[in-house]
Amino acid sequence: MRTAIIGAGLIALGVVALFTGILPADEAITLWERVWPILLFVVAMTIVTELASEAGLFSWIAEHSTRWARGRTWLLWLIVVALAVASTVFLSLDTTAVLLTPVVIVMARHVGVSVLPFAFTTVLLANTASLLLPVSNLTNLLAESHLASVSGHPVSPGGFAALTWAPALVAVIVPVIVVAVVFRRDLFARYAPQQTARIEEPTLLIASAVAVSVLLPGLVSGLPVWIPASAAAVALIVAFAISRPSALRIGMVPWPLLLLTAGLFLVLEAAHALGLGAALAHIAGPGDGAGSLFQLAGVGAAGANLANNLPAYLALEPVADSPLRLIALLIGVNAGPLITPWASLATLLWHDRLRSMDVDIRWSRYMLIGAIVAPLTVGAATAALILL
Repeated sequence: MRTAIIGAGLIALGVVALFTGILPADEAITLWERVWPILLFVVAMTIVTELASEAGLFSWIAEHSTRWARGRTWLLWLIVVALAVASTVFLSLDTTAVLLTPVVIVMARHVGVSVLPFAFTTVLLANTASLLLPVSNLTNLLAESHLASVSGHPVSPGGFAALTWAPALVAVIVPVIVVAVVFRRDLFARYAPQQTARIEEPTLLIASAVAVSVLLPGLVSGLPVWIPASAAAVALIVAFAISRPSALRIGMVPWPLLLLTAGLFLVLEAAHALGLGAALAHIAGPGDGAGSLFQLAGVGAAGANLANNLPAYLALEPVADSPLRLIALLIGVNAGPLITPWASLATLLWHDRLRSMDVDIRWSRYMLIGAIVAPLTVGAATAALILL
């Protein structure tokens, strides 16, 4: 509710800016042409992941993971690492935070091991593993269109990954190492494998597995990502309308997130019209030199932790006037928002899910671990961008 109220307030400010001439009408139209495919993608992916979760797809994978690990907690944790990375890369960071987190918590409790390394793994990788593909993070989808303008040609998902693979790999490795060190005692415990539960509606599980399996290559095919995401959403809606219509509800659409995102777009566009970009250019550093790239990544991370990663990206996007500078900015706003609770919406959603499951992780502990992971990850990922 709070997110929706903030979003509605931001939209109202944007409308005032539009009617007073602060935000020119032609710029608002250009903004809408850029934004609507992204918002449609967010809606479609939310529906796909919610229905796949309702069908038990994520739970099925998690339950079988406990058997594949054969009683070794460290191996089970590595499987969760792989699941979190795959979920974040292909289905977005919010999917990992919202849907994978409760699954791995239930899985850890089911076999009697500590939930802490699993909980921290999901939230850290939900953020840091979101660099590789445009679909991994809303900031990446925005960057994809901006990258086309600064590079002078359209950029495919493969082209995007060619620029980001090295920092993306490092941004996964660093938090995994930190979690392994911090929770080493918990990870070397053993457990007794449990029987997996019987699937009540295998038809929906199979339909969800097929939809997601077809969707993943569609997202990297070069098609506008809203097309395969919408097709998968429609297919699952039809499947549930036939087998379990009660699962279809208007609440699946992420209205608060849509309002907040649309409001941020409008307000930040108006702020740029008033000269925000010129002011930020002084602190973001010029050029593609190593020092400037570290500076821009650091400013992005600081802005994300002070405000939130999405407004930090939107504010700094105009100064990211080359492919290298744009990726450095993404490193800062994707891998850096790990210190303050509000730095990433995914983090707030993660903590809300934990509270609903009676998992008590204090923000002070989260911030302490984040203060270690964020600078190490941003620094190492930026170094990888420069060197590779």
